[in-house]
Amino acid sequence: MSFVSGFLLAVPTANKQAYKEMAEKVWPLFEEYGALSMRENWGVDVPDGKVTSFPMSVKKTADETVVFSWIEWPDKATADKGFATMMEDPRMKDMSPETIPFDGMRMMWGGFEELVNVSA
Repeated sequence: MSFVSGFLLAVPTANKQAYKEMAEKVWPLFEEYGALSMRENWGVDVPDGKVTSFPMSVKKTADETVVFSWIEWPDKATADKGFATMMEDPRMKDMSPETIPFDGMRMMWGGFEELVNVSA
């Protein structure tokens, strides 16, 4: 059963290209450590809520866009090992809080076991 690492964050709209380039740069590492796929999704229809919403959850400001992304792994053990190993990989040194194109303190993430998987 596959396992998904999900992420929700706010990225300054002006940093869209920098975020895309960062994601494309890091994908080979995720793949090397066992990830099956990665999806980075730029918000285009993400309404503000009255009680809760994606924008509220990441404390999005007027000049930011919500990004919803996930990485698919074969299983949780592979994801856990992949993340742990990547954090020690010298190629990750460029991913410090000072160099990423968003505020990592407002990013949410979690791990999810697949429950239903259907497609046309």
